[in-house]
Amino acid sequence: MASTVRIVFFGTGGSWPSPDRNVMSFALQVDGEVLLFDCGEGTQRQMMKTNVSFMKIKRIFISHFHGDHFLGLAGLVQTMVLNNRKAPLEIYGPPGTVSMLTSYLFIGYYSLSFPISLYEMRSGDTVDFGDYKISAIRTKHPVYTLAYRFEEKDMPRIDREKAEKLGLDSKVLEKLRREGSIEQNGKKITIDDVYGGTRHGRVVVYSGDTAPFDGMVKFARSSDILIHEATVDSTLEEQMNRYGHSSARQAAEIAKKAGVRKLILVHISPRYRSTDTLEKEAKKIFKEVYIPRDLEEFVVKVKRD
Repeated sequence: MASTVRIVFFGTGGSWPSPDRNVMSFALQVDGEVLLFDCGEGTQRQMMKTNVSFMKIKRIFISHFHGDHFLGLAGLVQTMVLNNRKAPLEIYGPPGTVSMLTSYLFIGYYSLSFPISLYEMRSGDTVDFGDYKISAIRTKHPVYTLAYRFEEKDMPRIDREKAEKLGLDSKVLEKLRREGSIEQNGKKITIDDVYGGTRHGRVVVYSGDTAPFDGMVKFARSSDILIHEATVDSTLEEQMNRYGHSSARQAAEIAKKAGVRKLILVHISPRYRSTDTLEKEAKKIFKEVYIPRDLEEFVVKVKRD
């Protein structure tokens, strides 16, 4: 289990960039591994203003192929090439990802210096990456759009007093966590010998673009962080629902029903210079609401029983 899970926002706006917000993109940093969710235009430049390295991106998850969610990909990949990247890159997205990106990623004249693997996910799919898994569900949007759920796996919590009595350092303890038993000074030690309860994995859910629907409540159930689109305030929600978007008030209703710990609102329409109205409407329904600015970051803390 990772010791640090961190969210860094590169773009928190929707539709097109504004002077206040770039379009959608954020990183989920799991220790030294970076997962990128969506990649609107200008993402790589935003990233350079943070301490997240685009060279460390291991996997990219695209929610859908409206421009504000993927147009930064070609530039990002070509910059990786110019910086002599060799490590492989995996890109996941909805049906159509392979045909769409096979063409798009090779715009312009350049030679790829590292392997890129393209994968398509459908609603209900889950991919296991070892210490964590990523699940997907189709949202309510005019084009095939995915919401993603990052789930860190549960791990045994270590009782430090028991570990110290057995003379086990942190490196040995991590091996014991992974393998379940080890040999130490000719003696077999099992995880039960240092067991101190269960350390529950952290859960982060990203809605992609969507109008409200019941499936999102189930999908986001009990998550630590729900990152949900909130394009408009309640006066425009009926109109925006027809275009497959939610209001801040509706996102808060989903968070409340799902029992999440914290709701973060993104995909803010360029019409809003101030988000006070959006935040106020959401907080009437669900108290733990935050609307981030671009380049803000959050550490996802481990649950305490």
